[in-house]
Amino acid sequence: MLAFDQALSQLLAGTGALGPERVPLEKATGRVLVEDVVASVPMPAFDYSSMDGYAVRSSDFVGQGPWKLPVRGESAAGLAPSPLADGAACRIFTGAEIPPGADAVVPQEDAARDGDVVGFTAAPPRRAWIRARGEDMAEGSVALARGTRLSPGQVALAAALDRPHVVVARRPVVTVLCSGDELRSPGEPARAGSIPESNGYFVAAAARAAGARARVAPFMRDELEASRRAVAAALGGTDLLVTVGGVSVGDHDVVRPALEAAGVTIDFWRVAIKPGKPLAVGRVVHAAPGAPGPGARVLGLPGNPASASLTFLLFGVPLLRALQGDSAPLPTRITARVAGSLSRRPGREEFLRARLSFAGGEPRAAILPNQASGAVTSFAEADALVVVPADRDRVVDGERLEVIRIADC
Repeated sequence: MLAFDQALSQLLAGTGALGPERVPLEKATGRVLVEDVVASVPMPAFDYSSMDGYAVRSSDFVGQGPWKLPVRGESAAGLAPSPLADGAACRIFTGAEIPPGADAVVPQEDAARDGDVVGFTAAPPRRAWIRARGEDMAEGSVALARGTRLSPGQVALAAALDRPHVVVARRPVVTVLCSGDELRSPGEPARAGSIPESNGYFVAAAARAAGARARVAPFMRDELEASRRAVAAALGGTDLLVTVGGVSVGDHDVVRPALEAAGVTIDFWRVAIKPGKPLAVGRVVHAAPGAPGPGARVLGLPGNPASASLTFLLFGVPLLRALQGDSAPLPTRITARVAGSLSRRPGREEFLRARLSFAGGEPRAAILPNQASGAVTSFAEADALVVVPADRDRVVDGERLEVIRIADC
C-alpha cells in the first residue's frame, strides 16, 4: 500500500490544465485562469475624491485661519472638471475627478458654505481625501495570476479592469460508473436484495462543485465482459472516469480487470488510508479497440458509501482542480481541538467524519459516533474530517489534530 501523501503526489504529478477557452465574465465565477490578467491602465485611472466636499489648493491656506474662498465650478463623477481657479474652491463629490491644480479635498462637514463663498477653520494637508491614480494597482501589474479560481470579488476586479472576457481552463468531463448487480435507481420498484444507488449522486455533485461537467453512466454488472464494455463506452469523451465499487479482491469484484481489458494502465492500487484502502488509480495510455485515445484518467473507488465519498474528496477533487490548472488543488488544513476519543489500530492514516464548531474563539471538531465505512449517514452529517496520523493508536479527547473542512475539498 502507498502512504496517503505518496499516493496523492503520484496522482497529481505532471497534471496540468486542459485546453483553454474564453468565457464572458458572467460565466467566469469558479473557473480557473490559464493566463495572467494584467492591468492595462492604473487603478484608479485618475485622482479622485473620497468625500463630498471642496477641492482646494493647500497653498491657498496662508497664515492663521479661518479662511474664506470663493466657490468656482463643480466636479461630479463621470464628468471631466475644469482647472481650479486661482484662490478658489471647487465643489466636488465622492468619486469625482480632482480638478487640475487642486491638491486636497476638505469634507463638507468641515466647511461652512454661504452662497458663493465657503469658509474653513482648519488648513487641509496636501493630498487629504484624495485617492491617487494607480494607488490600488499600477499599470502593467498582474491583477489576477494564472491558476486563480475566480471568486465573485475577482470577477468584479476583472470587470473593473475593463475585461469583458477571461481565458480559463476547459471544464473537465467526469463520467461516473457504478458497479453492482444489487443497484437500482432511487424510486424504481424494489426487488429482492436491491438497494437504491447513492454513491454516484455524491461523486457527481462533488465533481460539479469542483468545476467539472459530470455525467452518470448506466450501472455496470458484476460480470467481466459486460464490465469491460461498460468501461470502454464510459471512457469515450471523458477526462476522468470514476468507477464505484468492484475494485477489491472479492469473487464479484471485476472492475480492475475490466479497466485493464479496456486499455487502462493501473498506476497504483490500494492506499494506506481508512476508510478507502482499495483505491485504483490509472490512465488510458495505449487504447484498446473501441476505447478512446490516450489521456483519460481513471479513479476506481471502493463501493462502501463512506469510503467512496472520502476517496473522491481526497483524490478526485484535487485531480479535477489540477486538471483546471488550479494553483491550490489541495484543501487547506486547520488545527482544531477534538471532541471525542477512540482507540484504533495503527498503520493507516485515518479520516474521521466530524462536526466543526467554535468555542472560546478556537475551532472544535466533534467526532461523529458512526464511523462505519458503509454508513451513508456520516457524510450527510459531517462537515469536517479529522486527520489521524498512521502511527497513532488512539485519539484523546481535547487534543489538537489537523482538520479538513469538507467545504474546502
